[in-house]
Amino acid sequence: MCAPFVMVAPNGARRQKSDHPCLPVTIAETVATAAACHRAGAGALHLHVRDAAGGHSLDAGRYREALAELARALPGMRVQITTEAAGVYDVTDQLDCLDQVEPDWASISVREIARAPDLADRVYGLCADKGTEVQHILYDTDDVARLLEWRSLGIVRPQQDNIIFVSGSYGDDTTTPENLAPFLSALPDARTWMLCAFGRREHECLLHAAQFGGDLRVGFENSLLTADGRPHRDNAASVAALVSQLKRIAS
Repeated sequence: MCAPFVMVAPNGARRQKSDHPCLPVTIAETVATAAACHRAGAGALHLHVRDAAGGHSLDAGRYREALAELARALPGMRVQITTEAAGVYDVTDQLDCLDQVEPDWASISVREIARAPDLADRVYGLCADKGTEVQHILYDTDDVARLLEWRSLGIVRPQQDNIIFVSGSYGDDTTTPENLAPFLSALPDARTWMLCAFGRREHECLLHAAQFGGDLRVGFENSLLTADGRPHRDNAASVAALVSQLKRIAS
């Protein structure tokens, strides 16, 4: 088994320090967490920024500040911004964020863009024009079908083939490794794909995905807990535990 690429998603849009005291909220905390996770074996950061009250934000200025700090502190770590709506933003806001930030890499939910299908071509066209790599977020096989339709229509550009499958959902602790199979059946030609999984079986699901050639996203956005229900010490501890398990499998 080739070693999978590991990305850390340390906070997400919803969780707060009341959920875990080591969950990063400020930009400084996010940079420090990213550094620790990079040392533990994560090659990339899935970046969320928060507003002054700690809420989810797509503010371009906050993104630019965070990206600059991360580039200065961690030049060897890739950074992907989220465009997640989280019940706060519409597709126009997501498009504006991509236009103003011009990130190297962004995750974009097919389901969320489908709220305004007339804007889909602009979203993916903008990313192609600005050189932003797109990672398509797919929550179920209906999302896969929509992605394939948009690809056939030329809305999703040929080079935009990076995928992340989402197993489970926020607040769901019933995710199992078997959730991966329908995704792979629906998209058998996926070349570059990743998995994230909610709940305490997160690592089990990720290790299963690695056996099928998937890359992995781990962190407090998806799970705060070990398999036996104990909280991870911090994001870096979760990354380190996953990387250690991958090495044991590889050996």
